[in-house]
Amino acid sequence: MSSYAPQLGANPWIWHSPVTGAALAEVLPRLAGWGFDCAELPLEQPGDWEAARTRKLLEATGIDPAAVIAVLPPGRDLVRTDPTVVHATQDYLRRCVDAAHGVGAGVVAGPLYAAVGRTWRLKPAERRAAYEEWREHLVPVAEYAADAHVRLAVEPLNRYETSLLNTVAQTLQALDGLPEDTVGIALDTYHQNIEERSLTEAVRQAAGRIVHVQVCANDRGAPGADHLDWSAFMAELEACGYEGPLCIESFTAHNATIAVAASVWRPLATSQDALATEGLDFLRRTLARARVSAGGAPFGRAEETRT
Repeated sequence: MSSYAPQLGANPWIWHSPVTGAALAEVLPRLAGWGFDCAELPLEQPGDWEAARTRKLLEATGIDPAAVIAVLPPGRDLVRTDPTVVHATQDYLRRCVDAAHGVGAGVVAGPLYAAVGRTWRLKPAERRAAYEEWREHLVPVAEYAADAHVRLAVEPLNRYETSLLNTVAQTLQALDGLPEDTVGIALDTYHQNIEERSLTEAVRQAAGRIVHVQVCANDRGAPGADHLDWSAFMAELEACGYEGPLCIESFTAHNATIAVAASVWRPLATSQDALATEGLDFLRRTLARARVSAGGAPFGRAEETRT
């Protein structure tokens, strides 16, 4: 009988960037009212939101902190860059760990290696050298995270956003030698849809090292408004033992900064609220069908109505 019942979450980037304390105070109660279990917490700059206040807000709304999302704009890099940039990036990632520890999140996720949008050609030997350099520069952050009981989730991105880590196979190669209990993989269906020949095979390859999962349609819209085989994807996550949340990550076309950064040139749903709520409803129904078809009860919160 299927017992897969992950928490379902959303990222405030669906509505806001940067995600400030004020933005969280507006979004988190609405997520709770819609029935979300958890939320990602992007930290574009240290100080955008304060951990102690955010923890109180999470507790008040009943929303769990799924992960702190690290952001690497131009100038944040751990490979093929100046030592001062490496040190500054390491310090930023430590602040993300501090924030995660402060709100009670067990994960810092994101492309923890190079600035989004930075691409360059790599011969096989150059790629191996880049991975070795990255591991060397990530180790101090990983040790800091381990002391805080926080895990790092490294997210492969599509070819237009990075040339370093595009696939699960490449990410596993890069992770080789790093402690599995501290550093793992963050899967994102948007990037996987572009780079992997099979979503389920990518999950199988990542089994045992999946720390966090972000979900959205193939065009970054609501899960389910697309061609992806979500039932198979979720079944594979269950089969490989992943017990973490599924978090809807998308972006608003109405914020110029994030729209350009994420290449969101048009609305991806009738409204940002609809993107979140329709995605949540689809995920609930998909999980509920899996439970019923396996002879179990519908997925826990699928039948709840919250106000």
